[in-house]
Amino acid sequence: MSDSFAYNTQQAKIQGLSVQVGELFADLYKTHGEDSQQSLEALESYKSLRRLLPRETSWDNSGRHIGATAAHKATQGM
Repeated sequence: MSDSFAYNTQQAKIQGLSVQVGELFADLYKTHGEDSQQSLEALESYKSLRRLLPRETSWDNSGRHIGATAAHKATQGM
């Protein structure tokens, strides 16, 4: 499986960044609220990074991007 982080260090780096940006978004959201420009920009950065990763199921585009569970937990402050 070539979409595994074990075989693609670039995707692993993107995943790591998306988790960090997700955590930043969660912190900004708690501090400044949902309408803060900083919160909104951090959320957009998070979404852009996630879109760079392939989907879990390559046969259709409806699946989640790989690493979705860890990235989602980061945005929830977990």
